[in-house]
Amino acid sequence: MGRGRRNTPILAGISYERLDREGGLQWPCPTHDHPGTKFLHEEFFVTGRGQLALVDHIPPVEQPDGEYPLLLTTGRHRELYHTNTQTSRAPGILELVSHEFAEVSPQDAADLGLADGEPIYVVSRRGRVKARVRVTDVSPPGVVFMSFHFPWETPTNELTTDAYDPITETPEFKACAVRIERLADAAGGTP
Repeated sequence: MGRGRRNTPILAGISYERLDREGGLQWPCPTHDHPGTKFLHEEFFVTGRGQLALVDHIPPVEQPDGEYPLLLTTGRHRELYHTNTQTSRAPGILELVSHEFAEVSPQDAADLGLADGEPIYVVSRRGRVKARVRVTDVSPPGVVFMSFHFPWETPTNELTTDAYDPITETPEFKACAVRIERLADAAGGTP
């Protein structure tokens, strides 16, 4: 979307000047007089009409149990685009999210005696990674959230299972059973 350069057709009507003047536009916006599109695929899907189908819920293969009582779910942080490959060199962004957190509910933090910012291990049947606790109401009791944005420091996906959804054959990287170990309590005492 550079000044004076040709944009891709779905963005051709968007320019920095127009964004400044109008305060924002939603794509597709194919021409300079196009008002922008309120929502993508409003009239049709690019590849045809979409069909939604009701399917039964299939729970994750690995469920919490006595040894691994928490459910880890993985995802992204809004500030870190994609897998942090494009944003990790931006000092301003790293001030917002500089390392991996294991987000836990206040109830789980209290039950486990964890303090906000405390370094811990998150352990699954496949591995153990180090992170810092972030106590937050966003995570419900029994659920730990971690991103995969810092694989060089905290390879979160080493915890996940290689199970996959039988319908879509999508890997089940989003859910597995884990436990949290305080560094002082972990075998060997230190990382």
